[in-house]
Amino acid sequence: MRLGLALGYGGEPMEEVLPVVERAEAIGVDSVWSVEEYGPDAVSVLGYLAARTERIKLGTAIMQIPARTPAATAMTAMTLDRLSNGRFQLGLGLSVPWIVEGWHGQPYTRPLRRTREYVAIVRRAVAREERVRHDGEIYQVPYQGPGATGGARPVRSEMEPLRPRIPLYLGAIGPRNVALVGEIADGWLSGMYAPEHEAALTRPLDEGIARAGRDPADVKIAPILYVARADTAEEGRDQLRPLFAHLIGAAGAGVRNTYFDVACQMGYAGAAHDIRARHADGRKADAVAAVPDELLDQVALAGPLPLIVERILAWKDSRVDTLILLDRDTELLEAAQAAL
Repeated sequence: MRLGLALGYGGEPMEEVLPVVERAEAIGVDSVWSVEEYGPDAVSVLGYLAARTERIKLGTAIMQIPARTPAATAMTAMTLDRLSNGRFQLGLGLSVPWIVEGWHGQPYTRPLRRTREYVAIVRRAVAREERVRHDGEIYQVPYQGPGATGGARPVRSEMEPLRPRIPLYLGAIGPRNVALVGEIADGWLSGMYAPEHEAALTRPLDEGIARAGRDPADVKIAPILYVARADTAEEGRDQLRPLFAHLIGAAGAGVRNTYFDVACQMGYAGAAHDIRARHADGRKADAVAAVPDELLDQVALAGPLPLIVERILAWKDSRVDTLILLDRDTELLEAAQAAL
């Protein structure tokens, strides 16, 4: 199992981020992943890091599919792969409806079909074997719909790719999305994941792998874990409890909360329903208090450094290929890397 580092969502100053990434590279951390919601984009920072690093892999976790056309994503992926001399890993995902519609102004419709077509176009554009044509239900390349000039022709990239196939990961949580990962992606950027519940959590993934006639080894599993280092396990859990109360308890009209579903899938249905009910009633503090200690211990890393390292070791016998830590603690990274 390899170790990865995830950067934060808040756009921290590069003078704070760069020393952490440089130290991660020096101690042998496998990869660093930029994240994207509605603050910093996932691309710009990797362009900078490509020039300041030599070995560590550079990934996006995730580039939001509704934010870019497939062609723009292919151009970006090829460029970052050249800038990093073949170290780029493309992580894609749909994000969530309120960000897609509230920030990008795009409809959150037909997510599975959209992802399938998007990946196909990106791969075709990166491969550069022929002019890109795609006549799909979501995307038409060249565009021939309302308002089209009628004069467009298929295009092939002007840029020769460093690699004709860049590793492509998908961020997915719900079972149908996870099954799609198994069908078409090179890796899975998972949300809540725990070795203790691996058989249940990977069942949709394996169903997709089987449908596509692939080998399970073809799909790398890379969970992103929240980390809260503290003097005691309880203090660490308390730092994470509000976040997981929101993830599990949030509910919107017509929108399925897949974090809630995963908690139920892991055997925490009673707690998940309790958290959701308290959240809906506006009892946020009660919802936070209802997040089980055991759940936090399984899907996150919390507490003093020795306890965190001990928990990381429990992941080594799992199917996880890369354990990505969302953290800035270089001492923790060094201890974790040494343990692996």
